[in-house]
Amino acid sequence: MVKVKIVNKGRQQLPAYATSQSAGMDLRANIEEPIELQPLERRLIPTGLFMALPDGYEAQVRPRSGLALKHGITVLNTPGTIDADYRGEVGVILVNLSNTPFTIEPGERVAQMVIAKYEQAALEEVEVLDETERGAGGYGHSGRK
Repeated sequence: MVKVKIVNKGRQQLPAYATSQSAGMDLRANIEEPIELQPLERRLIPTGLFMALPDGYEAQVRPRSGLALKHGITVLNTPGTIDADYRGEVGVILVNLSNTPFTIEPGERVAQMVIAKYEQAALEEVEVLDETERGAGGYGHSGRK
């Protein structure tokens, strides 16, 4: 298990895994008053959390499936990436894709955060790519089965 240093300047508990096999930890809205998110409105929601990820790791901010299904609330830049060298407050860009207003309550679980290992790539510029069976076909090219 990777260790992540975290500072909690908010009033909410630290993110935690709900079960022993959960991939994501819930992020909570660190707000004083409820925020009403109008249809198609987007807003940066603070969490009060600051962290230092180890080299080679990122934190991904993802929507909560219940908010998306029941209310049309999602994370706009899904997944949002928090780099290992970022030291600012973790924020969640929420958008209301429904046709009704949605109220975000203080302490509400608004997103989930997944800690993921990554590698940086060394790009090698070439003139031609190798051939494959699929080739340049994309965006539905493999069909619907």
